[in-house]
Amino acid sequence: MTASDPELLQDLRDGTLWLTFNRPESRNALTFSIYDALAEICRTVPTDGSVKAIVISGAGGKAFAAGTDMSQFRAFDKPQDALDYEEQIEVVLSSVEQCPIPTIAAINGACTGGGASIAGVCDLRIAAANLKFGFPIARTLGNCLAAGNLARLSGLIGPGRVRELIFTARLMQAEEAQAVGLVSEVLEDEQALMARAEELSALVGSMAPLTLRATKEAMRRNRAAVQVDDHDLITMCYMSEDFRTGIEAFLGKRKPEWKGK
Repeated sequence: MTASDPELLQDLRDGTLWLTFNRPESRNALTFSIYDALAEICRTVPTDGSVKAIVISGAGGKAFAAGTDMSQFRAFDKPQDALDYEEQIEVVLSSVEQCPIPTIAAINGACTGGGASIAGVCDLRIAAANLKFGFPIARTLGNCLAAGNLARLSGLIGPGRVRELIFTARLMQAEEAQAVGLVSEVLEDEQALMARAEELSALVGSMAPLTLRATKEAMRRNRAAVQVDDHDLITMCYMSEDFRTGIEAFLGKRKPEWKGK
């Protein structure tokens, strides 16, 4: 595992590795370095029994993670920048998905964009009653999700619901999230959420690790059976005038005016 980063805190207690997104001033918006650190931890976590479960949460009481830090998109000026970014996201999601240790997302508050994608590839998800989950990119930035990300989400909550969430830019709340199987439990508040995360990580950590690992990998292979080329779709969105408009409008706290080009 990597050394603890001040923006991605690590705390190993009683066999559970607690990972906390720690940028509360920005609702835990995710930087490229946070993405890289999370992927590295999931790839290198020891399987010698010292870590039995991983719990991922967000600091500050208002958000799990409110997507990627959008200021980083200002540097995108060529198609390869967009492709490299989506490839980085795929590496992160694959690393969490293929982590040999069970992962639990303890979601409090906003869980959007990249944060929602990360929660979606965790093995288990529990949430506080103030959950708001979704991908409001059609309202904010005008970018897109890569095909592999859409496939994961469609397998989790169904393609119709994924399409509706993105087309309307609405955020799913806790009661609906539990009803559709996105989260297995809804807790009253953050304190109850983290107490339950501790109980659940201890329970999962007591199970046969190879059974859990085999189940995770078999389910991943089922989903990964079909690969698609989506580079044209990614560059269409990220290199558009609309995307530039969306970035500056979001950062300037105003509504974008879409032109479809």
